Amino acid sequence: MVPDEDAPNGLPLAGIRVADFSRVLAGPLATMLLADLGADVIKVERPENGDDTRGWGPPFVEGDAAYFLSLNRNKRSVTLDLATDGGRSAGRRLALTSDVVVENFRPGLMQRFGLDHESLSAERPDLVYCSLTAFGEGAGSRPGYDIIVQALSGLMSFTGHPEGEPTKVGVALLDVICGLYAANAIQAALLRRSATGRGGRVTVSLFDASVAALVNQAANYLLGGLVPKPLGNAHPNIVPYQLFQASDRPFILAAGNDRLFERTCEVIGRPELAADERFVTNADRVRHREALIPILAEAFAARTADTWVEALEAASVPTAPVRTVDEVFASAEGAAALQEVDDPVRGLLRLVAEPIHVDGRVPPVRRPPPRLGEHTDEVLSEIERAD
Repeated sequence: MVPDEDAPNGLPLAGIRVADFSRVLAGPLATMLLADLGADVIKVERPENGDDTRGWGPPFVEGDAAYFLSLNRNKRSVTLDLATDGGRSAGRRLALTSDVVVENFRPGLMQRFGLDHESLSAERPDLVYCSLTAFGEGAGSRPGYDIIVQALSGLMSFTGHPEGEPTKVGVALLDVICGLYAANAIQAALLRRSATGRGGRVTVSLFDASVAALVNQAANYLLGGLVPKPLGNAHPNIVPYQLFQASDRPFILAAGNDRLFERTCEVIGRPELAADERFVTNADRVRHREALIPILAEAFAARTADTWVEALEAASVPTAPVRTVDEVFASAEGAAALQEVDDPVRGLLRLVAEPIHVDGRVPPVRRPPPRLGEHTDEVLSEIERAD
């Protein structure tokens, strides 16, 4: 293994090499997290057009979509045609000189390439191998796009307004969740390897991760027999915990316990509501939401969102205006979540920073998102020397 010389030694995964055969979102997000934490991630792409997300635009920056740029910093790009003997040979050498292999091909394809876990671990028993699938390895080649799994996992059935059609979440959130599970599993396997010297294989299916992400809604059905229905911006288990329309714009109120509800009633000038037998406890309020919510909605409609947010915050009640994305990055906390990356070809890129802080600091961007095949010669030379 040749360590990434640009990785600061203080980062937790410095010295770990990852052969990344994944593409689109879940796999690349997992490997970007590993890269941000110091790993040397080698992104293997098709020679003709690379990762699909390079073309998922507009917007584009110097030919690459913003979608791709959001998921691939701190990586090196190698182009290999795995349909050829030479490409498969190079891919195998790369895998065998790495600590971790990540792939999300349809089941059986890595075996055809000679890059499956069984083949590689026979030579490298300490190799950590991660497979991301759509529905598990016995499900064949069913497509696993995020919106497909949002539909099949049940998430869309209770997202949206009661009178509207089923609605997907506005970002590929299930892919994100799957990628985070994968990154966590890989690091757990590396931790075990450090203690035992033994690698192993971890698998995460998008469907399984998505069902796990249903958390309380799944439990509401499994333990209580309640089939979730769309509630708009309301919560199935907490009241009041939803959007309200002020006189000028919407805002969110999250009165998550009885004391917070009492304070809310005081803020709107209706303290008697907290003593009403229909609303005393959260369970009471859930049962009588149809009576309570119109009362609160009428009160909140009388003043501006800023007025209510200020008053509720002063009473220590969780609340927030509903921001647009431009407002997010104009805020102090949104600006702090940005990281400027100086790309010698694309110019200055503004990207969302890694949210994990290591020793109180955001991990640095050591490399801008790579151009297609930018590091092919460099990496192939390294693995030849390692052989």
